[in-house]
Amino acid sequence: MGDPRRLKRKYDVPKRIWNTERITEEQALKGEYGLKNMRELWGAKKVLRKIRHEARRMLSLGEQGKLESQNLVKSTVRLGYTKEGATLDGLLSLSMRDILERRLQTRVVKLGLAKSVKQARQLIVHGFIAINGQKTSAPGYVVPMAEEKGIAYYRPIDLTVPEPKAKEAKRHGSTAAQLAPASPGVVPSPGA
Repeated sequence: MGDPRRLKRKYDVPKRIWNTERITEEQALKGEYGLKNMRELWGAKKVLRKIRHEARRMLSLGEQGKLESQNLVKSTVRLGYTKEGATLDGLLSLSMRDILERRLQTRVVKLGLAKSVKQARQLIVHGFIAINGQKTSAPGYVVPMAEEKGIAYYRPIDLTVPEPKAKEAKRHGSTAAQLAPASPGVVPSPGA
């Protein structure tokens, strides 16, 4: 049967936890990209840190590093972090936004399948979004460039705004009867 696999954290906790500047910057990114918690942001930071570390290592190797760097550049282009023809110096200038832009949640909003990042997350988690016909329920899935055109609804959904209810109609100064559509075959009374 084998030993059970050891689960590892996919993020690193910041060294200075109570740094006000870092916290405000991370809160802004968290709100902009609709992240559930800081662990998702820290996971993206770890991915960015690994890419930069490898790029610096390959730059220090000289000619041998340039040959090895082609694989790193190809993988970042394949995932959509950089554009075709990027160099190692270009990898060092990557930002958190470049990493977060490739999440499925962000791609759904950019393609217009959801009206907001929070709605995109909800649609993904509840099984309304598919990639190449395969239902995906992970909002943090990194969408490769080859799969981006395959993002679509898994099943039909209506995203229209519902009609206001009676309590909301009173607040706005109209009655629920005025807002409700007339039923076929029902004739309104002359006093109404």
